[in-house]
Amino acid sequence: MRDGFARASGKAAGGTPTQATTEDRMAREEFVDLKLEHHTTDGIEVVDVEGEIDVYTAPRLRELLIDLVNSGHYQLVVNMEKVEFLDSTGLGVLVGGLKRVRAHDGSLDLVCTQERILKIFRITGLTKVFGIHDGVDEAIAARKSEK
Repeated sequence: MRDGFARASGKAAGGTPTQATTEDRMAREEFVDLKLEHHTTDGIEVVDVEGEIDVYTAPRLRELLIDLVNSGHYQLVVNMEKVEFLDSTGLGVLVGGLKRVRAHDGSLDLVCTQERILKIFRITGLTKVFGIHDGVDEAIAARKSEK
């Protein structure tokens, strides 16, 4: 399995880069999973995210956030309760989404209670940038009270 991991990571067993093949991409996809769903509640678009937000999956979240903003949804809540992992690429996608909605006087709030994910927001200082809530209903109520 070690050789399988080396191929999936894009490096040969000796650590030298290799040409990415279809097989390599398929192997990565088996290990990387992200489920995205969205719905509207009280005029606020809620994005439910499940899995890992990393360098491989973050582009899918970025595309969804761009599509929502382009469709006129400027009040967003990203529910991260089922997010297992978040890296710097994922943080960048969330910050980019926030900038997009703010350009339309909108908002992007997060739902997150998992300590390992919250710690990332604390360390980076992003707790001062995002509204972070314990539940979707709380996030929606907080947003509606600010209107």
